[in-house]
Amino acid sequence: MQKHLFHLSVLSAALLGCSSPSPTDGNGPSALPPVLTEPVYEAPTDPSAPLPGHSAHGVAFNKGPRQAARWMEGKTGNVSFPIKTNSAEAQQFFNQGIGQLHGFWTLEAERSFRQVLKLDPDNPMAYWGMAMANGTNSRAKEFAEKAVKHQERADEKGRLWIVARAAFQKESDKKKREAAYLKALQAISTKYPEDVEAKAFVVLQMYRNGVRGKKTSHYETIDKLISEILKVNPMHPCHHYRIHLWDYKDSKRAVSSIGKCGQAAPGIAHMWHMPGHILSRLKRYHDASWQMEASARVDHALQMRDGVLPDRIHNFAHNNEWLTRNLSHAGRVSHAVTMAKNMIELPRIPSVKSDGTWSVSTRGSHSYGKRHLHGLLQNYELWNEIIALKDTHYLRHGKSASDRAKWQRLVASAYFNTGKTAEGDLLLTEMEKLLTEQTTGKKKAGDAAEANAKKEKKKAADIRKARTAAERPFSSAISALTRGIAEVKMHRALAAGDKKAAKELLAKASDIRNERKALIQHRIGDTAGALTTVAATVKSAAEQARPLAVQAYLLHAAGKAKEAKAAFEHLRRIAPEADLSVEAFARLAPLAQSLGLPDDWRKEPAEAKDMGLRPDLDQLG
Repeated sequence: MQKHLFHLSVLSAALLGCSSPSPTDGNGPSALPPVLTEPVYEAPTDPSAPLPGHSAHGVAFNKGPRQAARWMEGKTGNVSFPIKTNSAEAQQFFNQGIGQLHGFWTLEAERSFRQVLKLDPDNPMAYWGMAMANGTNSRAKEFAEKAVKHQERADEKGRLWIVARAAFQKESDKKKREAAYLKALQAISTKYPEDVEAKAFVVLQMYRNGVRGKKTSHYETIDKLISEILKVNPMHPCHHYRIHLWDYKDSKRAVSSIGKCGQAAPGIAHMWHMPGHILSRLKRYHDASWQMEASARVDHALQMRDGVLPDRIHNFAHNNEWLTRNLSHAGRVSHAVTMAKNMIELPRIPSVKSDGTWSVSTRGSHSYGKRHLHGLLQNYELWNEIIALKDTHYLRHGKSASDRAKWQRLVASAYFNTGKTAEGDLLLTEMEKLLTEQTTGKKKAGDAAEANAKKEKKKAADIRKARTAAERPFSSAISALTRGIAEVKMHRALAAGDKKAAKELLAKASDIRNERKALIQHRIGDTAGALTTVAATVKSAAEQARPLAVQAYLLHAAGKAKEAKAAFEHLRRIAPEADLSVEAFARLAPLAQSLGLPDDWRKEPAEAKDMGLRPDLDQLG
């Protein structure tokens, strides 16, 4: 991928005349090479032809997939949705598109339906499929209209699907549209009771019409329909719908589908991802990590095969940031750090508006990677790694004062914890200077806004709002600096052996995570308080490796052998791949030795019997 981007950048530079200095006449701007001063031939244009970059098939085709669809060897779902066509290949791609719709892979679904259209021009069900893949946007409306225009080519059932979707597109009232569409789908399913696809789309629409706030009986009605489908086709991709259905309601009710969802459509990354939702909510972070890594690998295979940029893939950044969290909760620290770094390394794809302005999403890979790497380094106290990365693009701070404050806090803390007192003091001085600047700036901006509001004779409430709005950019930086300075000074006090000062400063650094706070309490001599703090954390962050590791360590340090053993065995069960090179787990070596365990005290992971037949991850990508 990088090689291709490199060649494109070189080509662009050459086309722009940037590959070598331009000759000049010595008196003014650069002169153009002779070849570019000659008249350029322009081919005559057909006034009836579409504008450059526009499709001859209509406005709806100006956007969407450009490359031809690829047959995915049946890896998008075991589905059968017969349409009227003389092309067996068109039917094959239609079924592929239906499977992709079930997997919420709408871009690729549209691509498959476009392939149907190429193989069987003006097939109305191809247009129907493209409308289905585009929800309620303007392109979907045009596709639905084309389906209606050619509906006489469809069979009776196909015409019912087309009419239902066309009515859906025409109705502007959301509630009326959804209710009428569900009724139309239920009518199709009633007329063709053996058609599991009709029933599957009824399930999907019942879910999309809204389930939150509904009684459990409503959920069970939908789940019953899913079970009816699976009785006929046990590996139907509607396992995906069961997972979405119970995701926020009662995760345990979806367990029967977590081992079949990805396996039902192994070529769709999202189908591997969704069981990870359920496993995460059940706090099975080790198993959830496997699911989300499977999703990441399927997406990676797609990138390599089709030349797709990472964040152009639906769900890619979301999956990988959640994978990073799960890896951390499972104690796989090095793997989590590697994932976070990888997200930072990926290209940032701007979203460009029609007026030429652009922005980069804060929910993209780069932003997620930055956030997670900072949290991993801080919360696992990877002081040496922080110093090694402080000047690299992985940790380099942005332009805002808040961003600088976070970076200063992280690096200064690392300095004092690695004996680099002089460097820590210098950075602490910079933090205090920045705090003064931000405090002064806040007052100045607030005073100016207040004076201006009074001049405009605004009401007292509006004057206060104007002042608050002007001060807001400074307030977040001041808050970050105040807490950051307290933490840095606390580390300096601990390094100097001043436990009393460290205790006072710990109270001011109020945003330190509780498992870290417990370790600091222990260091300043308050082991009883540390045990209380960490016990609450183990309860609130249940089944997470880092709090459990801290609890086991502190219980052992306090001489509570029985409790320490229980906490340690719990940790061994949930973190079979804990990173023993990280201090959070390395410090447990004396406890392991006291229990007669080997240096590598980790347990072999227990086989998860509800995750189905799991393929070798290397086979996925």
